[in-house]
Amino acid sequence: MTALTRPFRGLILAVQFLTRIPTPQVKDFHDDDIGRSAPWFPAVGLIVGLAVAVPVELLSDRPQLAGLAGLVVWVWVTGALHVDGLGDVADALGASHRDPARYAAALKDPHMGAFGVVTVVLQLIAKFVLLSEAAQQDLTWVIVLVPAWARWISLALPRLTTSLQAGLGERFGGHITWPTVAVWLVALSAASVLTAPPLLAAIPLAGLVALYWHRRLGGVSGDGLGASTEISETLLLIALIAPTLS
Repeated sequence: MTALTRPFRGLILAVQFLTRIPTPQVKDFHDDDIGRSAPWFPAVGLIVGLAVAVPVELLSDRPQLAGLAGLVVWVWVTGALHVDGLGDVADALGASHRDPARYAAALKDPHMGAFGVVTVVLQLIAKFVLLSEAAQQDLTWVIVLVPAWARWISLALPRLTTSLQAGLGERFGGHITWPTVAVWLVALSAASVLTAPPLLAAIPLAGLVALYWHRRLGGVSGDGLGASTEISETLLLIALIAPTLS
């Protein structure tokens, strides 16, 4: 890593962890570096959102093609990281019966069961439909904010609830502070007020997601953070599209 890129070490690591986008190689890597990259997650969300918005905008006169292109880019640029987490969590929740120990054990199973397959398929269909609607309703560029808000929610969750088990979720949570959460909240809120006020639904959504995990399992795991990101993206797309349907 050059002296020019060194100040952006955390951002580069966050991009490497959350996407397939090529970045400069990071030397002298330490175990804590992944955790220190967490405050940059919403910035990576903006990058993901921009990557999705470009093909949707280019094909906006053909909404279904736009939705398909946006979905393919979304899955590719993130390496299906959170989609995979969503499938794992769906299987684990189906098998756990509200028992955190059984939930943790089920997460270790590398095979995806019926709960996971159905959940992933429904998630991809939902995103395809919603991206197609966004293209048709000329909401392409505000899509950029959706992945950023979803990653802000994953940033806030370790502060709003406890870490269910040792792992990446716990390592991220140790490097996330309330000031970091607040700075991104102010920045994304300002952008949403100017361009897409319905996306402010992300603020209460963060609390609701944290409450769900707390009541269901007593906390959130690393896979839970990934699944929460996926579900939050879909719910925020719904919030974005809903006013145009009335």
